[in-house]
Amino acid sequence: MKALIIVDIQNDFLKGGSLAVPDGNAIIPVINKILPVFDILIYTKDWHPANHKSFASNHKEKNVYDVVDLKGISQVLWPDHCIQNTFGAEFHKDLIISGKNTYYIFKGTDPNVDSYSAFFDNKKIHDTGLNKLLKEKNIDEVYICGLSTDYCVKYTAIDAIELNYNTYIVADATKAVNINPDDYEKSLEELKNIGVKIIFSKNL
Repeated sequence: MKALIIVDIQNDFLKGGSLAVPDGNAIIPVINKILPVFDILIYTKDWHPANHKSFASNHKEKNVYDVVDLKGISQVLWPDHCIQNTFGAEFHKDLIISGKNTYYIFKGTDPNVDSYSAFFDNKKIHDTGLNKLLKEKNIDEVYICGLSTDYCVKYTAIDAIELNYNTYIVADATKAVNINPDDYEKSLEELKNIGVKIIFSKNL
């Protein structure tokens, strides 16, 4: 049994959004095309309160992309994004939401710790329930796509490997924020080195 984890295809991460991933909209048709291949679909959402400590606006004299210590973890400060119950937090209108065997995971709800992975927050204080769901559905293979390769997709894959899932990244269905120009390639290489398999949608 295999699941597709569709990470954060939300308005704020796409064209016109407050934290738009370059060319992020290009992966939506790829994701839509591969949905029927999977036994279950997991759609994740960043779901931040307005006072989230990962927002630069909540730190005096700090700027977007500055790095701070947040309770012992190195934290990039982001523009305000995916605030609960706002347009920016909604799924993009072009993303197909399949009603059958479809589940939703919300992350980043604790204002004091960020949550890149779909499984846990960055300090592993909060469990999203994704692992329990996958076990209940007898899933042993997870395929991950969405935004972004260098953050939420990467850390979801790292946790999936640590939880002993056969883990795949659909390379043409993910894009990087690219704070550094080669973050996409570096992230995929890092994931390959820990056992994640990199595939393309045409091979599904």
